[in-house]
Amino acid sequence: MKTILDEIVAKKRIEIIEKQKTKSIEDFKQTENFIVPVLSAKASILDESKSGIIAEFKRKSPSKGFINKDASIKEIVSGYEKFGASVVSVLTDEDFFGGSFDDLQQAKEILNIPVLRKDFIVDEYQVYETKAIGADLMLLIAECLTKDEVLHLAKTAKEIGLEVLLELHSEDQLEKVNDYIDLIGINNRNLKTFEVDVEKSKQILKQLPKNLIKVAESGISNPETVKDLREAGFQAFLIGENFMKEDNPAFAFEKFVKLSK
Repeated sequence: MKTILDEIVAKKRIEIIEKQKTKSIEDFKQTENFIVPVLSAKASILDESKSGIIAEFKRKSPSKGFINKDASIKEIVSGYEKFGASVVSVLTDEDFFGGSFDDLQQAKEILNIPVLRKDFIVDEYQVYETKAIGADLMLLIAECLTKDEVLHLAKTAKEIGLEVLLELHSEDQLEKVNDYIDLIGINNRNLKTFEVDVEKSKQILKQLPKNLIKVAESGISNPETVKDLREAGFQAFLIGENFMKEDNPAFAFEKFVKLSK
Protein backbone atom coordinates (compact mmCIF):
# COMPACT_ATOMS: atom_id res chain seq x y z
CA MET A 1 0.00 0.00 0.00
CA LYS A 2 1.32 3.45 -0.92
CA THR A 3 2.12 5.70 2.02
CA ILE A 4 2.04 9.50 2.12
CA LEU A 5 5.85 9.34 2.01
CA ASP A 6 5.74 7.40 -1.28
CA GLU A 7 3.38 10.03 -2.68
CA ILE A 8 5.63 12.91 -1.59
CA VAL A 9 8.77 11.30 -3.06
CA ALA A 10 7.06 10.53 -6.38
CA LYS A 11 5.93 14.16 -6.63
CA LYS A 12 9.42 15.35 -5.70
CA ARG A 13 11.03 13.37 -8.53
CA ILE A 14 8.66 14.98 -11.05
CA GLU A 15 9.42 18.40 -9.53
CA ILE A 16 13.19 17.84 -9.96
CA ILE A 17 12.80 16.95 -13.66
CA GLU A 18 10.83 20.16 -14.20
CA LYS A 19 13.36 22.31 -12.31
CA GLN A 20 16.29 20.90 -14.29
CA LYS A 21 14.79 22.42 -17.44
CA THR A 22 15.39 25.93 -16.11
CA LYS A 23 18.35 25.62 -13.70
CA SER A 24 21.39 23.38 -13.78
CA ILE A 25 23.84 22.29 -11.08
CA GLU A 26 26.39 24.57 -12.79
CA ASP A 27 23.98 27.48 -12.26
CA PHE A 28 23.82 26.66 -8.56
CA LYS A 29 27.62 26.65 -8.36
CA GLN A 30 27.69 30.25 -9.63
CA THR A 31 25.48 31.56 -6.82
CA GLU A 32 26.81 33.75 -4.04
CA ASN A 33 25.86 31.24 -1.35
CA PHE A 34 28.14 28.66 -2.90
CA ILE A 35 31.23 30.48 -1.67
CA VAL A 36 29.86 31.41 1.76
CA PRO A 37 30.98 29.06 4.56
CA VAL A 38 28.06 27.43 6.40
CA LEU A 39 27.34 27.89 10.09
CA SER A 40 27.92 24.62 11.95
CA ALA A 41 24.82 23.04 13.48
CA LYS A 42 27.08 20.67 15.44
CA ALA A 43 28.88 23.58 17.09
CA SER A 44 25.65 25.45 17.78
CA ILE A 45 24.00 22.41 19.42
CA LEU A 46 27.07 21.81 21.62
CA ASP A 47 27.07 25.48 22.70
CA GLU A 48 25.80 25.24 26.28
CA SER A 49 24.44 28.80 26.23
CA LYS A 50 21.70 27.57 23.85
CA SER A 51 18.75 25.22 24.39
CA GLY A 52 19.69 22.33 22.06
CA ILE A 53 16.33 22.80 20.33
CA ILE A 54 16.03 22.81 16.55
CA ALA A 55 12.96 25.03 16.32
CA GLU A 56 10.92 24.49 13.19
CA PHE A 57 8.94 26.86 11.00
CA LYS A 58 6.14 24.83 9.44
CA ARG A 59 2.96 26.21 7.86
CA LYS A 60 1.12 22.92 7.27
CA SER A 61 1.39 19.15 7.37
CA PRO A 62 -0.11 16.43 5.13
CA SER A 63 -2.07 14.93 8.01
CA LYS A 64 -3.42 18.14 9.59
CA GLY A 65 -3.54 20.68 6.77
CA PHE A 66 -2.65 24.29 7.60
CA ILE A 67 -1.29 24.83 11.10
CA ASN A 68 -0.38 28.50 10.75
CA LYS A 69 -0.91 29.59 7.15
CA ASP A 70 -0.07 33.31 7.34
CA ALA A 71 2.70 33.14 9.93
CA SER A 72 5.44 35.78 9.61
CA ILE A 73 8.66 33.86 9.22
CA LYS A 74 11.00 36.69 10.23
CA GLU A 75 9.03 37.44 13.37
CA ILE A 76 8.89 33.81 14.46
CA VAL A 77 12.45 32.71 13.69
CA SER A 78 13.97 35.85 15.24
CA GLY A 79 12.02 34.94 18.40
CA TYR A 80 13.35 31.40 18.21
CA GLU A 81 16.91 32.68 18.07
CA LYS A 82 16.36 35.28 20.81
CA PHE A 83 15.07 32.68 23.25
CA GLY A 84 17.82 30.14 22.69
CA ALA A 85 17.20 27.96 19.63
CA SER A 86 20.38 26.18 18.50
CA VAL A 87 19.20 25.76 14.90
CA VAL A 88 16.14 26.84 12.92
CA SER A 89 14.50 24.29 10.60
CA VAL A 90 12.53 25.58 7.62
CA LEU A 91 10.24 23.45 5.47
CA THR A 92 10.82 24.10 1.77
CA ASP A 93 8.34 21.57 0.36
CA GLU A 94 5.45 23.53 -1.11
CA ASP A 95 2.79 20.97 -2.03
CA PHE A 96 2.54 19.05 1.22
CA PHE A 97 3.96 21.47 3.81
CA GLY A 98 3.23 24.94 2.40
CA GLY A 99 6.94 25.81 2.49
CA SER A 100 9.14 27.71 0.04
CA PHE A 101 12.69 28.76 -0.73
CA ASP A 102 11.58 32.28 0.08
CA ASP A 103 10.76 31.22 3.65
CA LEU A 104 14.25 29.75 4.08
CA GLN A 105 15.98 32.75 2.53
CA GLN A 106 14.04 35.21 4.67
CA ALA A 107 15.06 33.25 7.76
CA LYS A 108 18.69 33.12 6.65
CA GLU A 109 18.74 36.90 6.08
CA ILE A 110 18.17 37.68 9.75
CA LEU A 111 19.53 34.71 11.70
CA ASN A 112 22.96 34.22 13.25
CA ILE A 113 22.35 30.53 13.91
CA PRO A 114 22.35 27.66 11.37
CA VAL A 115 19.35 26.99 9.13
CA LEU A 116 18.27 23.45 8.27
CA ARG A 117 16.55 22.82 4.96
CA LYS A 118 13.76 20.37 5.77
CA ASP A 119 12.62 18.67 2.60
CA PHE A 120 12.64 15.31 0.85
CA ILE A 121 16.09 15.07 -0.70
CA VAL A 122 16.25 12.21 -3.19
CA ASP A 123 18.63 13.51 -5.88
CA GLU A 124 22.04 15.20 -5.93
CA TYR A 125 20.45 18.10 -7.81
CA GLN A 126 18.69 19.05 -4.55
CA VAL A 127 21.96 18.93 -2.61
CA TYR A 128 23.46 21.67 -4.80
CA GLU A 129 20.15 23.52 -4.66
CA THR A 130 20.28 23.40 -0.84
CA LYS A 131 23.65 25.14 -0.80
CA ALA A 132 22.55 27.66 -3.44
CA ILE A 133 19.50 28.80 -1.47
CA GLY A 134 21.63 29.46 1.61
CA ALA A 135 20.95 26.55 3.98
CA ASP A 136 23.68 25.36 6.36
CA LEU A 137 22.58 21.76 6.61
CA MET A 138 20.09 19.42 5.03
CA LEU A 139 17.90 16.54 6.06
CA LEU A 140 18.12 13.03 4.59
CA ILE A 141 15.29 10.63 5.43
CA ALA A 142 16.54 7.03 5.61
CA GLU A 143 13.00 5.70 5.07
CA CYS A 144 12.91 6.90 1.46
CA LEU A 145 16.56 6.28 0.45
CA THR A 146 18.72 3.22 -0.06
CA LYS A 147 22.02 2.81 1.81
CA ASP A 148 23.93 3.76 -1.38
CA GLU A 149 21.74 6.82 -1.98
CA VAL A 150 22.32 8.06 1.57
CA LEU A 151 26.07 7.60 1.08
CA HIS A 152 26.14 9.43 -2.28
CA LEU A 153 23.95 12.34 -1.16
CA ALA A 154 25.78 12.81 2.16
CA LYS A 155 29.20 12.64 0.47
CA THR A 156 28.08 15.22 -2.11
CA ALA A 157 26.86 17.49 0.69
CA LYS A 158 30.17 17.29 2.54
CA GLU A 159 32.10 18.05 -0.65
CA ILE A 160 30.31 21.39 -0.96
CA GLY A 161 30.47 22.22 2.73
CA LEU A 162 27.00 21.32 3.98
CA GLU A 163 26.32 19.45 7.21
CA VAL A 164 23.92 16.49 7.13
CA LEU A 165 21.17 15.32 9.46
CA LEU A 166 20.12 11.73 8.76
CA GLU A 167 16.69 10.78 10.09
CA LEU A 168 16.06 7.17 11.14
CA HIS A 169 12.73 5.56 11.97
CA SER A 170 13.75 2.04 12.92
CA GLU A 171 16.68 -0.13 13.94
CA ASP A 172 16.99 -1.74 10.52
CA GLN A 173 17.99 1.67 9.11
CA LEU A 174 21.14 1.85 11.25
CA GLU A 175 23.09 0.29 8.36
CA LYS A 176 22.50 3.51 6.38
CA VAL A 177 24.65 5.58 8.77
CA ASN A 178 27.99 6.54 7.16
CA ASP A 179 31.06 8.70 7.77
CA TYR A 180 29.57 11.76 6.02
CA ILE A 181 26.72 12.17 8.53
CA ASP A 182 27.01 14.87 11.21
CA LEU A 183 23.77 14.52 13.12
CA ILE A 184 21.48 11.51 13.58
CA GLY A 185 17.79 12.13 14.13
CA ILE A 186 15.49 9.47 15.52
CA ASN A 187 11.90 10.13 14.57
CA ASN A 188 9.59 9.11 17.40
CA ARG A 189 6.70 8.89 14.95
CA ASN A 190 5.97 5.73 13.01
CA LEU A 191 5.48 6.98 9.44
CA LYS A 192 2.97 4.26 8.69
CA THR A 193 0.74 4.51 11.80
CA PHE A 194 1.74 8.05 12.88
CA GLU A 195 1.91 6.81 16.49
CA VAL A 196 4.60 8.36 18.70
CA ASP A 197 6.84 6.15 20.86
CA VAL A 198 9.68 7.83 22.75
CA GLU A 199 10.83 4.56 24.32
CA LYS A 200 11.60 3.11 20.86
CA SER A 201 13.90 6.09 20.23
CA LYS A 202 15.82 5.35 23.39
CA GLN A 203 16.41 1.78 22.22
CA ILE A 204 17.80 2.91 18.86
CA LEU A 205 19.88 5.62 20.59
CA LYS A 206 21.94 2.98 22.41
CA GLN A 207 23.13 1.57 19.07
CA LEU A 208 24.28 4.85 17.48
CA PRO A 209 27.92 5.86 16.92
CA LYS A 210 29.19 7.84 19.91
CA ASN A 211 30.69 10.67 17.84
CA LEU A 212 27.44 11.86 16.23
CA ILE A 213 25.05 14.48 17.57
CA LYS A 214 21.80 12.71 18.55
CA VAL A 215 18.53 14.47 17.71
CA ALA A 216 15.07 13.43 18.96
CA GLU A 217 12.36 14.30 16.44
CA SER A 218 8.56 14.45 16.30
CA GLY A 219 5.80 14.35 18.83
CA ILE A 220 7.63 16.37 21.50
CA SER A 221 5.07 18.63 23.15
CA ASN A 222 6.10 18.53 26.79
CA PRO A 223 9.22 20.08 28.38
CA GLU A 224 9.41 17.04 30.68
CA THR A 225 9.89 14.83 27.59
CA VAL A 226 12.94 16.93 26.64
CA LYS A 227 14.41 16.45 30.13
CA ASP A 228 13.77 12.71 29.90
CA LEU A 229 15.32 12.42 26.41
CA ARG A 230 18.31 14.54 27.43
CA GLU A 231 18.87 12.22 30.37
CA ALA A 232 18.78 9.26 27.94
CA GLY A 233 21.57 10.83 25.84
CA PHE A 234 19.92 13.03 23.20
CA GLN A 235 21.66 16.37 22.66
CA ALA A 236 19.12 18.06 20.40
CA PHE A 237 15.36 18.12 19.90
CA LEU A 238 13.55 19.00 16.68
CA ILE A 239 10.23 20.63 17.60
CA GLY A 240 7.92 22.56 15.31
CA GLU A 241 4.21 21.91 15.37
CA ASN A 242 4.04 22.39 19.13
CA PHE A 243 5.05 26.06 18.68
CA MET A 244 3.54 26.76 15.27
CA LYS A 245 0.00 25.89 16.35
CA GLU A 246 0.09 28.69 18.94
CA ASP A 247 -0.99 32.29 18.23
CA ASN A 248 2.51 33.45 19.18
CA PRO A 249 5.02 30.67 18.34
CA ALA A 250 8.04 32.62 19.62
CA PHE A 251 6.38 33.20 23.02
CA ALA A 252 5.36 29.50 23.17
CA PHE A 253 8.99 28.60 22.42
CA GLU A 254 10.29 30.91 25.17
CA LYS A 255 7.98 29.31 27.76
CA PHE A 256 8.91 25.80 26.62
CA VAL A 257 12.66 26.49 26.88
CA LYS A 258 12.34 27.82 30.43
CA LEU A 259 10.44 24.72 31.52
CA SER A 260 12.75 22.24 29.80
CA LYS A 261 15.95 23.31 31.56
